[in-house]
Amino acid sequence: MSEQGFKRFRRRRVPAAAAAPSADPAPSRPLTAQEAPQLPAPLPEPWDRIRQLPFDSAAQEQAGLPLVSRFRAGPAAKSFDLLRTRLLHTLKERGWKRVAVTGPAAGCGTTFSAVNLALSLARVPGSRTILMDMNFRRPGVARALGMQPQGDLAGFLSGSVPMEDLLLRPMPSLAVALNGAADQDAAELLHGRGCAAALDDMMLRSGADTAIFDLPPVLEHDDTAAVLPLVDGVLLISDGTATTAAQLAACEKMLAGHTQLLGVVLNRARRADSPVG
Repeated sequence: MSEQGFKRFRRRRVPAAAAAPSADPAPSRPLTAQEAPQLPAPLPEPWDRIRQLPFDSAAQEQAGLPLVSRFRAGPAAKSFDLLRTRLLHTLKERGWKRVAVTGPAAGCGTTFSAVNLALSLARVPGSRTILMDMNFRRPGVARALGMQPQGDLAGFLSGSVPMEDLLLRPMPSLAVALNGAADQDAAELLHGRGCAAALDDMMLRSGADTAIFDLPPVLEHDDTAAVLPLVDGVLLISDGTATTAAQLAACEKMLAGHTQLLGVVLNRARRADSPVG
């Protein structure tokens, strides 16, 4: 190789980095708010997406029921607080959440008991309680609470209406499913697969600690029998002035094998200081 060719070869082998002067990297700086990547804001959890609708005090007074949220010092409030405490002990001990409230016959005070029990449960700090009017024969929870029925309970139980479009929150810790239309074919709806799936989804997504279901009388309709496999236990409301021992025995027989009888609550007791039995 000639001397001139050797010089050309050496020029070709010179690294590019060596041929170009080194440049200092650009100094780093923090990104401005406009330059930083924007993350989507987290959605509120399902419970917080339930619409809040405070109680109407005037409507509650017109309903005429002694609600524990209004008469904290009354004997009824103290009795329901005692019932609440006993019930919570049983539920926590067994890991249960769903409680049906029913009676042998109409007029025993199931709605009165279910509403006041739910109000008492909702006063437990950090708790979440759901009250559902599942009495399609004589819905009464809305009237007892002084609220207007809203939402489509039948649609929810069939799986076509989401939980957030049905429930209302009159208190931060209480959600209610109201019912304004009687349905004489409710048993078929309650027997459907969609009903079980809807209730399972509601309990999971809401994070509720306790759900109270107001049901029609055990001995008058088969609606209650359809719901029994979906609840953990039943509170049986007995009218101290009308319910007979034979009726209570018949109810216990119907409940056997389907769910647990959590207790018998004596309504309209002869002694004012012992309404719970």
